[in-house]
Amino acid sequence: MSKKILLSGVKPTGRPHIANYFGAMRQFVELQDKYESFIMIADLHALISVQNAEELKQGTLDLALDYLAIGLDPEKVTIFKQSEVPAHAELSWIFDCLTSMPYLMRAHAYKDAEAKNKEVSAGLFTYPMLMAADILLYNADVVPVGRDQKQHVEYARDTAEKFNRIFGETFKLPEPIILEAVETVPGLDGQKMSKSYGNTIPLFAEDDEIRKLCMSIVTDSSGERPENVYQIHKLFRSESELANLYEEKKGKYQELKEALIADMIAFSTPLRERRKELAKDPEKVIEILRHGSEKALEVAQKKMSEVKTKVGLDL
Repeated sequence: MSKKILLSGVKPTGRPHIANYFGAMRQFVELQDKYESFIMIADLHALISVQNAEELKQGTLDLALDYLAIGLDPEKVTIFKQSEVPAHAELSWIFDCLTSMPYLMRAHAYKDAEAKNKEVSAGLFTYPMLMAADILLYNADVVPVGRDQKQHVEYARDTAEKFNRIFGETFKLPEPIILEAVETVPGLDGQKMSKSYGNTIPLFAEDDEIRKLCMSIVTDSSGERPENVYQIHKLFRSESELANLYEEKKGKYQELKEALIADMIAFSTPLRERRKELAKDPEKVIEILRHGSEKALEVAQKKMSEVKTKVGLDL
């Protein structure tokens, strides 16, 4: 391939929110002409939190629709289901066998679960190795991630270096692509926007839902600018434009929320309408996934053949 390779993906768990879009998904679209892109529906990762077959199937179809609605072109991008490529799980096990428990205990998701006294499954504990396999199978040069997800790429790099040191040069060391302008997006309550916190604004929300959610954004009455509102608003309008608006409406929190609502509706309406149109033909969407998975499988099997030879599984 003459272009550098890009790999990224999203779990099919719940509706994507605006932080998913601005932190990662938008970059998939912006970079699809520059890179040979593999964009994955991470359904194996989803099993950590979803134990309902119909929910997972629907979530997978929904995410495929989301990818297409935001502008991913299946003629340019390989959109595929992670579970259709067995090499992800196979390589993950090989990486598990090279990785220490203390190293995995440094993962943000594990530490967060421990801090909240949540039950930690083996899948949650070892998911960094599955993610490393996701990235390294395709010889990815770059991985678009949100700023708070940079550790995922660091784990992949560490794992690649360790494997290369033990078994010989096999894997590239990927680099993260992070939009400098996009920091952690606050949710409705001021914490990081996250499905697990229940504080999100869905990317494809209807107008009434956008209005209701924006009006519920927590504001700090001690300042002249409602910071949570502003941090979300600057995703949709330049900071130079917002400077005048927030100066003009200083202290008028409801009017500023109304301005955010108008900008968000103007942004989301064309995406939402395109998604509704695509949803009329689910078989076409499934066929796009099937074709992408076949291409991903071919690439991954080639890398796994090399890995098996290196570790001694090719007798």
